[in-house]
Amino acid sequence: MSQFAIPQPPVPTIPIIDSDALFPVRRVYCIGRNYAAHTIEMGGDPDRDPPFFFQKNPDNLDLSGEFPYPVKSNDVHHELEMLVALKSGGTDIPVESALDHVFGYAVCLDMTRRDLQGEAKKLSRPWEIGKSFERSAPCGALVPVSKIGHPDKGTVSLSVNGAVRQTGDLDQMIWKVPEMIAYLSEYFELAAGDVILSGTPSGVAPVVKGDVMDAEIEGVGSLKVKVT
Repeated sequence: MSQFAIPQPPVPTIPIIDSDALFPVRRVYCIGRNYAAHTIEMGGDPDRDPPFFFQKNPDNLDLSGEFPYPVKSNDVHHELEMLVALKSGGTDIPVESALDHVFGYAVCLDMTRRDLQGEAKKLSRPWEIGKSFERSAPCGALVPVSKIGHPDKGTVSLSVNGAVRQTGDLDQMIWKVPEMIAYLSEYFELAAGDVILSGTPSGVAPVVKGDVMDAEIEGVGSLKVKVT
């Protein structure tokens, strides 16, 4: 007899390249404004102020290759990000050993209801209504560290219907992956199954139904997503 009062919800997972195993997702942390040019285009200052994070829900991750245009919005933007998946965690993790906790990396999109996010900002309210909606994080398969190491430079690009929208380089991150892990661990107890979306380069822009987004991170992989 089940110990649960209702049917247990499925565990959100990400496939692993060249493996039948799945990576179970516990939490999704997202860093805001982590590329200088994107910070400027969003009206911010790219100086190294302390980083800030928001969260998406684990079941926002979607591997279908389709992005259903969400309700209650007329201004939905793409944001290309490198996903960092943790195999272990802890608190107060030193920067020097932070990468020891990384399982692998993937290409991911942080789709954003920009109009609703903008309204929330004006009212000093949380961003979840603009960020954490259903299927708001189209994602590709994880590539383990054992295959690619820890990419810290390489082209980051996204095109829509063949036209380049976003371009940058991983080495343009204001806060690097080890620093993000160390900082988060000061405020949260990180654990295996946590993932971090590491920020987006400049060029974020709206999509409409029928658009096809092609995203690529050099050394990590590519992702094709159709807006439906």
